[in-house]
Amino acid sequence: MSREITFFSRFEQDILAGRKTITIRDASEAHFQPNEVLRVSRNEDGVFFCYIEVKSVTPVRLDELTHEHAQQENMTLSELKQVIQDIYPGLDELFVIAFTKR
Repeated sequence: MSREITFFSRFEQDILAGRKTITIRDASEAHFQPNEVLRVSRNEDGVFFCYIEVKSVTPVRLDELTHEHAQQENMTLSELKQVIQDIYPGLDELFVIAFTKR
């Protein structure tokens, strides 16, 4: 059985279309390994919508986020920083999980 990861439903279409290729998470989700296939569900209702394959897990600080990260998230850099601050208020130590849809 594969391990699971959840995303807010607003990201579902971007993931399915291949427009979102990274997710930025806190240390509690930094344990995924390259080549691991994860079952993806919506955070709000637990509905499964695809599998992703982890490419890499890289530590990053909030102030180190770049326009490239934002592009991989399919948003602007200011939007990305705001989303992260909304989800992880006051947290600076994050992890970029790069993935491809399976």
